[in-house]
Amino acid sequence: MGTIDGIMSAINGVLWHDVVLWLLLGTGVTFTFWSGFCQYRALTHGSHVLRGRYDDPDDPGAINHFQALSAALSATVGLGNIGGVALAIALGGPGAIFWMWVVGFFGMAIKLTEVTLSMLYRNTDDPDNPHGGPMWVISKGAALMNPRLAGLGKTVGAVFCITLLVSTATGGNMFQAWNVAEITHAYFGIPGIVTGIVLAVLVAMVIIGGIKRIGAVAGRLVPVMVALYLLAGSYVLLIHAERLPGLLKLIVTSAFSATEGTGAFLGGTVATAFLFGMKRALFSNEAGQGSSPIAHSAAKTNEPVREGIVAGLEPFIDTLVVCTFTALVILSSGVWNRLGDAVFDAAPRVVSDGPGGWTLQSTPPPGPIEWVDGEAVFMILIGDSNPTSGNNRHKLFGHIAASSDGVPRIQWESMGSAVEPVLAGPELYRDYQGATLTARAFDTVQDGLGKWLVTLAAWLFAISTMISWSYYGEQGMVYLAGERSVLAYKLIYCLLILIATAGFIRTDVQLDNLTGIGTGVMLFANVPIMWIFGAQAMRAYKDYVGRLDAGLVGPGHAPPSLEDLISGRDVESQK
Repeated sequence: MGTIDGIMSAINGVLWHDVVLWLLLGTGVTFTFWSGFCQYRALTHGSHVLRGRYDDPDDPGAINHFQALSAALSATVGLGNIGGVALAIALGGPGAIFWMWVVGFFGMAIKLTEVTLSMLYRNTDDPDNPHGGPMWVISKGAALMNPRLAGLGKTVGAVFCITLLVSTATGGNMFQAWNVAEITHAYFGIPGIVTGIVLAVLVAMVIIGGIKRIGAVAGRLVPVMVALYLLAGSYVLLIHAERLPGLLKLIVTSAFSATEGTGAFLGGTVATAFLFGMKRALFSNEAGQGSSPIAHSAAKTNEPVREGIVAGLEPFIDTLVVCTFTALVILSSGVWNRLGDAVFDAAPRVVSDGPGGWTLQSTPPPGPIEWVDGEAVFMILIGDSNPTSGNNRHKLFGHIAASSDGVPRIQWESMGSAVEPVLAGPELYRDYQGATLTARAFDTVQDGLGKWLVTLAAWLFAISTMISWSYYGEQGMVYLAGERSVLAYKLIYCLLILIATAGFIRTDVQLDNLTGIGTGVMLFANVPIMWIFGAQAMRAYKDYVGRLDAGLVGPGHAPPSLEDLISGRDVESQK
């Protein structure tokens, strides 16, 4: 596994080089100023559009604005908000949250631009089943620029679809399934593969119905799951209200200065805070990936910019609201830099594990904790320089394993170090990863709260994300191989759920590498498309805003009932 991890780390090093992150941030800044701070329009006019005052059943499309946003949010508001934020803090420290905020704000402009472009170029040959996304933008847009570029446009569109499928398989599917399996096993002892089978069946039951069923399910599921999660988060933050000013200060100061390693936290540099904050925010809200425009392209509207403005609400809801709640819950609880869960009376010895490799002597875990077979643990070792933490602290992972004499022992993995490492202390830590760390944060306030509420939220968030991402990948397959490829694709998609929950992924570093590749390859394909055609989106945006301010595109009717809006009946044709 070490060789595979090394390869994935090397690929991530290229995909997520600092230059790439700065270019992406610069893209958001550029479109923010070019549009005249379109974030304001998203928060004001976008909310009115979302309420259904502009919905028209005679417009081309399959679902209303609310369902389109819900379908896109069901893909973005997922385990990235629970597990991804926990990963960002565990690997980058509190400063990562500041950079998540930055990405969330400027991501609103990116999202508006990419969705507007997809709406301008979407394929409405079948008005009730439109197709859209960056692949259609580059394919149709290149041909309109110059007919001789038509072949090139189709090829670039195909490349984007391939990157879309990579991201679908990793971040949109396997990341979600892994986190649900992890938290369900941690709290209930249910084997990961059992969780995988249940997830695969539930996801399959929804995705066979296409975008209309996905929109209908998302329209009901997303508001409930977000409200449930925010209510629980509000309870925790009220308990820790006196800590919040200091935590907000810590987030800002840690974004611009190194964070010292304490307890379970190895430590973090400014660079790692920036890197992991950007990566996890982009993975969570998908700004610049080009994925959510695929869902928005199904919206019923004859005004492309209108859906782009609605899409600008995505990063705000996803990152600036939901992710922030998760971050403050984790930070206020102290679980990110907690003390050891148990302490050895006689710590295990460091032993050689081959040239440049080191491990720990296998010993029984310390009491009085009742350890579960297979439970993941780690200890802190002092070795050579760790570029991620900015110091020489390292985590050595292990797991509890039954032995022939009936006494459980810790089976340790290996770590590389040019110098012989030494234990930082006798403390043994439970390895709370991803969503499990967030659940543990809730448990510190009310025992059992994380066990039940965060597990439920993890299941809801994961299922909603997986059904929407299945549609994204499906549209990529339709572009590449036509409608006949969809059934085989859906079967493979569900099979990947089982693979992700069968125990092949063991640590948060492996998980970060896996999802980082999926997100990174899409950015390389989509961001150039935005720069090539972005001027068209900005012209269309300013034209629409001009007509809006002049009163030429006012709402056509009073808002529908909430039931009609959520169900989509307000756009059902009366013909």
